[in-house]
Amino acid sequence: MPRFMLKDETWSKLRSIILRDRIYDKENLRLVTEGILYRMRTGCPWRDLPEVFGYWNTVYKRFNRLGSKEEIDKDFQIFIKRY
Repeated sequence: MPRFMLKDETWSKLRSIILRDRIYDKENLRLVTEGILYRMRTGCPWRDLPEVFGYWNTVYKRFNRLGSKEEIDKDFQIFIKRY
C-alpha cells in the first residue's frame, strides 16, 4: 500500500466534501484524488503522473468530472474554512 499524502483524518473530511454532489465513492477515489492534488501541485503533464496514483487517464477523467479548476478550488476553500 502506498504512503498517502493526506492523513486519514484529513482525507475523511475532504472525502465528504468531494462526495456531496458530483462523485461516486469508488474504491480508488482516494488515490485518484491524491493524483489530482499531486498534478495540481507539481504541474506535471498528465501522462507523466507517477503510476502509484493509478493509470494517468483514469485520474485525468476523474479530474474532468470534478468540474473546472474553479470548482475544485471552491471545494478546497470549503474544506479550509471548515477545518
